[in-house]
Amino acid sequence: MTETAPAAVRGRRLDPDRKQRIIDACLKVVAERGVAGTSHRVVAAAAGVPLGSMTYHFAGMEDLLHQAFDQFARRSAARFAARMRATGSPRDACEAIAAYIEEDPLFAGGDLNINLELYTIAARDPAYRDITDHWMASSRAEIGRFFDPATASALDAMIEGLTLHRALGTGWQDPAALREAIRRVAFGETSGAR
Repeated sequence: MTETAPAAVRGRRLDPDRKQRIIDACLKVVAERGVAGTSHRVVAAAAGVPLGSMTYHFAGMEDLLHQAFDQFARRSAARFAARMRATGSPRDACEAIAAYIEEDPLFAGGDLNINLELYTIAARDPAYRDITDHWMASSRAEIGRFFDPATASALDAMIEGLTLHRALGTGWQDPAALREAIRRVAFGETSGAR
């Protein structure tokens, strides 16, 4: 006669993606309500899991938020890295940066809110700075394949600023002006330079 596993263990085996669903739900809640409106109860309801699953998979709300923001930042960094790795020259890299600012889904819809919430929580709580530090270092490393460290750092900061301005509708909608600004930082080029 075989021994039957306890119901809790059987349930976990039937739901191997539960932890990821919780993380995904957490990011959705953060996008809709901000960190301040994110709680175990709200995330559990959004994930469609029992409230007890929250404490089974995460040490607390800080652990859940840290893991969720870390996944978000790593996915975003991977998208940028893939775009940059498809380039072969500094000029191509500038075009890839412009296209990223114009097209990347990071700054569309709820992802913009998640990004801003991450920056806010990292500004207030140093425990989240490992996430932003890794993300920025990853971006600078990709840009640094084409430019010196100071230029790579300036371009990385520029990406954040220009993307935010575009997302909030405060400028930089003109593709030519966007590309000129990137070339100014990258090459010191001014209007009319090719």
